[in-house]
Amino acid sequence: MEKLRYLKYLNLSLNMLSGKVPTGGPFGNFTDRSFVGNGELCGVSKLKLRACPTDSGPKSRKVTFWLKYVGLPIASVVVLVAFLIIIIKRRGKKKQEAPSWVQFSDGVAPRLIPYHELLSATNNFCETNLLGVGSFGSVYKGTLSDNTIAAVKVLDLQVEGALKSFDAECEVLRNVRHRNLVKIISSCSNLDFRALVLQYMPNGSLERMLYSYNYFLDLPQRLNIMIDVATAVEYLHHGYSETVVHCDLKPSNVLLDEEMVAHVNDFGIAKIFAKYKSMTQTATAGTMGYIAPEYGSEGRVSTKGDVYSYGIMLMETFTRKKPTHEMFVGGLSLRQWVDSSFPDPIMEVVDANLVARDQNNSNGNLQTCLLSIMGLGLQCSLDSPEQRLDMKEVVVRLSKIRQQYISQM
Repeated sequence: MEKLRYLKYLNLSLNMLSGKVPTGGPFGNFTDRSFVGNGELCGVSKLKLRACPTDSGPKSRKVTFWLKYVGLPIASVVVLVAFLIIIIKRRGKKKQEAPSWVQFSDGVAPRLIPYHELLSATNNFCETNLLGVGSFGSVYKGTLSDNTIAAVKVLDLQVEGALKSFDAECEVLRNVRHRNLVKIISSCSNLDFRALVLQYMPNGSLERMLYSYNYFLDLPQRLNIMIDVATAVEYLHHGYSETVVHCDLKPSNVLLDEEMVAHVNDFGIAKIFAKYKSMTQTATAGTMGYIAPEYGSEGRVSTKGDVYSYGIMLMETFTRKKPTHEMFVGGLSLRQWVDSSFPDPIMEVVDANLVARDQNNSNGNLQTCLLSIMGLGLQCSLDSPEQRLDMKEVVVRLSKIRQQYISQM
């Protein structure tokens, strides 16, 4: 692969690869984002990988053999026994005491952050640090004792359903890991307080970026963001041992990091289904305008409901019109508005800023791209769940649209 001179993009993340990452050829241009989630890889420090071990000969290999195949198993047994003893003792001490921490199984022990540190980090949950208010609580920006900037999501325990929301979010976030899902740092939980400490996203939400007059997202940026979201949802639906349904996909739940990479957030009403169980009936709520028809009429939750919400969000992202906009009254919806202009005149419904700022539309590249995007959004948001695409197909189609647009720029 070092000889592939024209290789510009490489994503090997989350493949459990091992060995040394090459440094020659195109590998000198890649960043750590190409290799995340491969714990056994080693290489240069700029890729944020562990250093590769040096092999000094047969003696070194012999020592490595004994450490790997004899020492490590023995040490693992000792640690496991000690861990079981500690658990048994703790359970015997205080069975009725509320847990102070929720453990997240990503292979790394979570940092334990006490309540008083969260108070200090957020300046006693001061309004000047308030990032936003949701259905079940508030989110604050905080600087932890190690200078890590985090988002602290504090639940309002007086709100009905807040505890269920906290449990649902913990259940999802402790089990799933993906570069396009918001990362959990820790949690703080006792009888009177519940908080999640999350990765801070300096560029805020997709909603903020779309509707702010101080920012402009061009077409490639919007495509990249929606591909990031689709990739995350594909992982939730198909890439984990059990199916996870988000249930509340919308622009305010898509957060953007310093590099404008999108991360799906807010799993407060998410559902984890046993493998191969595709649909269930539930009292799960969502957000008006993004809820699939079967949600509202029958309370049916499935992966196809997320696909519907994604389709609405995809059309919103490129029209810059919320599905709850005041123009959508009397039976007219965002989907119907787009559908009535498809395939022609589709340019009348897309965000005018995209058309005004496009400098490469002389060959119709922009219109072709937007037609494909809107067509995909319409297919995702069909009334019948069975007729909608699945997220694997959405990722493939949207990636092809991006590739075709870039190739003709």
